[in-house]
Amino acid sequence: MTDMDIEDPGAQFSQSERGAVNGSLHREIEALIPRLRRYARALTRDVGTADELVQDCLGHALGKIHLWEEGTDLRAWLFTILHNRHVSLVRRAARERATIELQKCRPRPTLAPDQVTRLELRDLQRAFAKLPEEQRSAILLVGLEGMRYDEAASVVNVPVGTVRSRVARGRESLRVLTGLFPRRHSQPPGTVASLD
Repeated sequence: MTDMDIEDPGAQFSQSERGAVNGSLHREIEALIPRLRRYARALTRDVGTADELVQDCLGHALGKIHLWEEGTDLRAWLFTILHNRHVSLVRRAARERATIELQKCRPRPTLAPDQVTRLELRDLQRAFAKLPEEQRSAILLVGLEGMRYDEAASVVNVPVGTVRSRVARGRESLRVLTGLFPRRHSQPPGTVASLD
């Protein structure tokens, strides 16, 4: 699915609402769609669900575009909406167990790298799925999207220190769960730590 496959976000709104979204702002929003889709795919781990989440986010954002303040970070505003819509959907799905069972049965797209890389990616994906939602989200925003800690904090509406802590704990958990990443201050193999 390409960005063009996503419906025109302004198509469902009245003439006055479409007028509120000027051409420049519309282009800025369109330019952010690939990043929103990437974040949504990482959150949902399903292409179809991710595209639906982005569509929901864009519809919600355009319906509330009058609340966006010119001069503020549009990317952070859209990521906040996407994150909040995802949290709402996850909570709804938790109440609807049948939906969760259907999502478990959906096939996931896979790449065909060499065998060792495929196994490492599988292990990393499984370990990532075991992290608490808060740690996963913080790592995705900081690590995948390249947001600064303060930007990520504004998206998930927590203090900067909390985001730093979640990223650090999440990374450490991934190290332990996968064994793929050495500790930052680890000893080279075959050396013995001194006791002085």
